[in-house]
Amino acid sequence: MKNSFVELNARERVHALLDAKSGRELIDPFDQMIAPNLVAQDIVPQSDDGIVVCRGTISGENVVVIAMEGKFQGGGIGEVSGAKIIAALTHVLEENQKGNPITPIIILDTGGVRLQEANYGLLSIAEIGNLIVAIKSYVPVIGLVPGRVGSFGGMSITSALMSYLIATKKARIGLNGPEVIEQEAGVREFDSSDKDLIWNTIGAKQRLEAQMIDELVTDSVESIQEAVIAAMVEKKDSHRSEKSGFYLSLLNELDLSKPLTIEAYNKALATHKATEVAPITVTEGQEAAADSIGYHWFSALTNLQLPTSTSATVYAAASDLFTEEVVVTAIVPNANNPMYRVRNGEVGLVEGYEMGHLLETVYHEDKDKAIKRPIVAVIDVPSQAYGYNEELIGIHAALANSAAAYAKLRQAGHPVIGFIAGNAISGAFLAHGLQSSRLIALNSEKITVQAMSKESASRVTKRSIAAIEAAAEKVPSIAYDIKNYTKLGAIFTFLSSITDQSVTSESKATVIEAINEAIDDVRKTNDTMLTSRYTNPIAKKSGRLETNNVFEKMNAEWNE
Repeated sequence: MKNSFVELNARERVHALLDAKSGRELIDPFDQMIAPNLVAQDIVPQSDDGIVVCRGTISGENVVVIAMEGKFQGGGIGEVSGAKIIAALTHVLEENQKGNPITPIIILDTGGVRLQEANYGLLSIAEIGNLIVAIKSYVPVIGLVPGRVGSFGGMSITSALMSYLIATKKARIGLNGPEVIEQEAGVREFDSSDKDLIWNTIGAKQRLEAQMIDELVTDSVESIQEAVIAAMVEKKDSHRSEKSGFYLSLLNELDLSKPLTIEAYNKALATHKATEVAPITVTEGQEAAADSIGYHWFSALTNLQLPTSTSATVYAAASDLFTEEVVVTAIVPNANNPMYRVRNGEVGLVEGYEMGHLLETVYHEDKDKAIKRPIVAVIDVPSQAYGYNEELIGIHAALANSAAAYAKLRQAGHPVIGFIAGNAISGAFLAHGLQSSRLIALNSEKITVQAMSKESASRVTKRSIAAIEAAAEKVPSIAYDIKNYTKLGAIFTFLSSITDQSVTSESKATVIEAINEAIDDVRKTNDTMLTSRYTNPIAKKSGRLETNNVFEKMNAEWNE
């Protein structure tokens, strides 16, 4: 076997880590769990769908090692590949809950969502993140980013959720790939042909300086084994997804109205001492603070006529319009935002950390209460921010703080209800909405739910926009409209009678009733995880059929 860990394929990487002859692969290529959505698009599938899962031991300790094959579809996550990870991590959580310690090690070599199955990828990544948050209460979740593809898109958010992240100098980690930033923000914002710029911004050496990875190791099997064993034995955890206060106080010290120099940022980060961050408060203002669908629905669901927040873009307020007191949250635009890539409702550094911080406050306020307040997230987010400063500082970690906080609340017993009133796109949706216990959506043709703009998806997949639209006719998970999204089984209540996004007295009453019903359903089922998304009738019949097939196979093989 080659000594270079980077040069190994996914299966070789798994067995290089495991004790000799201890590995047992689950759902191996002979099981032929291929991705039918790829076949439907005339794309050659792979018999393991690019994911290798093995039970075994490392230094005698029980582990599950999961590896992504970067050479297949860029290591992208679709329905089958995502389900293999979700099913394995579900069993890992159950074993730890029963007192049988087993540590997951996840080898990331991925571009994030597999765009040929886009919304399946987003759902899977949210569910993987939810399980990581839960497992960390028992054992560390260890991540490896060896190199080749690196870790991008939604899976970079996943990397920031992990307890401890190890990489070689050949790795890159970023929410948005250089070509996507250039497509969305222009070459002046990020030149995807400038290799030095790329490596100095998102390369592993800089990521270590920026505290986005925890350990940089040489590219050898031995050094990576040693690092993994030490992380397991010492139960290392950097708590990267619980640092909202630290980063908010740091961001307050920086001039983010222009591109930062790498040296200035690294110096500020190295010397920064966290200071107390004031909580977000929303009061009645003198005029509307924003003009967006999300803002108007936040106003309607809190009974604040002209709400204004001490945050430029993050809103949260208690509401007594429901059967029990709830906390309503939203992210809204601010045309005067000094963060110039975040002026149209995008979720950026400040939004991710501020949402994480306020939700952490709710968690501590209700920690000792028998009944936890529900959270209602008003979802109207056009995308994450595409910008140089965002990537340098680590927007993926900011979004991970928000996602982790929502997951933590839900797992503690807070019903989290996501109300899709506007767009729900990509990393923004992963941070604000996709960790919801239940999702409710309006029936508007203007609502888009997707992983990436058609223009960027075309550039990344090297398919024309016309080809993408044609594929969406066969594969609902590629489509951009809310009606096709309902076919996946993720929507608990689709308000088919409300075809307009604007607030009326009738639509407000209907939405409040639907939210009350969703809260009641969560209470009755005592549902603290996200399993209802793939176990409901629509999901089991067609929407997440392959997910359920993978679970059935994993259940059968787990203890063989």
